[in-house]
Amino acid sequence: MSIQWFPGHMAKARRQIQEKLKLVDVVIELLDARLPMSSRNPVIDEVVQDKPRVIVLNKSDLADPGITRAWVDRFQSEDRQAVPVDALNGKGISQLARLTQEAVQDKMDRRKKKGIAGRAVRTMILGIPNVGKSSLINRMAGRKVARTGDRPAVTRHQQWVKIGKQLELLDTPGILWPKFEDKMVGLRLAASGAIKDEIIDLEEVALYLAAYLKFHYADAVKQRFKIDEIPDSPVELLELIGTKRGCLRSGGVIDYEKTAEILLREFRSGKIGAISLERPDDPFHYEDFAPETPEPPR
Repeated sequence: MSIQWFPGHMAKARRQIQEKLKLVDVVIELLDARLPMSSRNPVIDEVVQDKPRVIVLNKSDLADPGITRAWVDRFQSEDRQAVPVDALNGKGISQLARLTQEAVQDKMDRRKKKGIAGRAVRTMILGIPNVGKSSLINRMAGRKVARTGDRPAVTRHQQWVKIGKQLELLDTPGILWPKFEDKMVGLRLAASGAIKDEIIDLEEVALYLAAYLKFHYADAVKQRFKIDEIPDSPVELLELIGTKRGCLRSGGVIDYEKTAEILLREFRSGKIGAISLERPDDPFHYEDFAPETPEPPR
């Protein structure tokens, strides 16, 4: 799956971030807990450089708790502070606020010793589209100050948001890279909903997801779709799910598009279970499944 998507407002967002970075003390990098590496924008390291940073693993309620803990350990082993957060329900918000303060405490102490009046810690929140930035800002602010939506690229402008007396947030538009060099990154992002469904091949994404679920979460699939045994191939699994859910066209032919929509929707909503699409050390290799997977009939 080849995806190229770089709207003009996203190019503008990168320029805005570079311009405003000097105004902030610490960067909050917002990732999807289900796919932390794939939801990292490669240009953020280049843009942020040595600025103190706290990593937020959002949507942790939808991710596998054990895998999320492994990611937190991984980031901490690289001297990066990371915290799982559920922005919709507020879980992890207090810990995030504490880590943000700690990230720049030395700087604030030096300012105080120099006689510089104390001020709120200024932070910039960065994340790709649909990773939950607006929901996080609203939760931290305790009020609705940023637009939210279940579609990518809702936020398109910058605004400062005061969080009590000790913290100020600079909201910025999500930025997405112009080309996905790694096919797996595109598949994971598409499965999570970070890319508009209108520009992806839903059936291809669903086949990837079916293969991954079979490999790591077979029991959850069995329970959700009332399946006794998982078939050998992703196509057969998709067909079985379609049959179970009545996704049939005239003549009893499987409606692959409708089945793909159901599988993706139920994964994204957490109805299949708490699932992570990425692990620090993952034995799953999609190429072991994909080359032998025929194109679904249309």
